[in-house]
Amino acid sequence: MYIHLGQETLVKKEDIIGIFDMDNATVSRHTRKYLNVAEKNKEVFVVSYELPKSFIVCAKPKSKIKKIYISQLSSLTLLKRSEQIISKE
Repeated sequence: MYIHLGQETLVKKEDIIGIFDMDNATVSRHTRKYLNVAEKNKEVFVVSYELPKSFIVCAKPKSKIKKIYISQLSSLTLLKRSEQIISKE
């Protein structure tokens, strides 16, 4: 199943490693450094240029390729969407 991250972006549920709140997670300098390195490596994809509320770390199973999506949707909204998918399965 897929989770809609906003705009026209969908990701497979099994590819999601984590959904993080932008305000809470970026307080840590380690998280900010992680996101900066990922951006330099062209692993960051902006879903919408509205105020970012969450970032989603994704990777294909058994793959070293990762993508980080910056979304205007809150982490709580994305969590609810993923729970709806789980209950439908």
